[in-house]
Amino acid sequence: MAIPYKDSSKGKKGQIIDMFNNIAFKYDFLNHALSLNIDKIWRNKAIKAIKKNNPKKILDVATGTGDFAILSAKKLSAEKIVGIDISKKMLEVGQEKVKKMNLQNLVDLQLGDSEAMIFEENTFDAITVGFGVRNFENLEQGLREMHRVLTQNGVAAILEFSMPKYFPIKQLYTYYFRYVLPLIGKLFSKDYDAYYYLFQSVQEFPSGQNFVDIAHTAGFKHTKIVSLSFGIASLYLCTK
Repeated sequence: MAIPYKDSSKGKKGQIIDMFNNIAFKYDFLNHALSLNIDKIWRNKAIKAIKKNNPKKILDVATGTGDFAILSAKKLSAEKIVGIDISKKMLEVGQEKVKKMNLQNLVDLQLGDSEAMIFEENTFDAITVGFGVRNFENLEQGLREMHRVLTQNGVAAILEFSMPKYFPIKQLYTYYFRYVLPLIGKLFSKDYDAYYYLFQSVQEFPSGQNFVDIAHTAGFKHTKIVSLSFGIASLYLCTK
């Protein structure tokens, strides 16, 4: 199992909390800069995919600094958007963004464990997740929780990194993630391990059909895979 800090006595979840608290103040800058803003295009594709369902109550899992939740507020006719995350520092950044955009009545970012949600069954019409399921301590449990809180026929739009399969994208992607990104991350966030963990976690993540199999074991009846940017990322549309 990929973990951020090899010298820590904490489990993966505790290390993930520490990692995101450590890099929260530079997260947005690095996230958009290192992806050349392609992550914004991917999020828009995910929003477009769930828009046809006209969801009124939306949950953004592993919301971080709230980018996905805020985009949903701008693009969808939702009545309520809740974002949950285990990192207090990331949420503080996100809450400031929500406040500046005057979205407090629509977007509620709160501390919460994606693998043990406090919400009742059948609460949300749609769920979004932007590069968060890779960090779950127990992926199947996290997906089970998403399935539980979704309404019948509700959709979870899950964005996650994947490993490209074809030359030269595979080689360039691997080199960038393994060597370049951690150095840039260390320069700006002072946390080399956090960005090297990104490479390790992407390598180990059960992407493609392996993810689909886990989603179906967790209860989802249908999952569609949309490959993005030559396989750099994948959008999983999981229907309850």
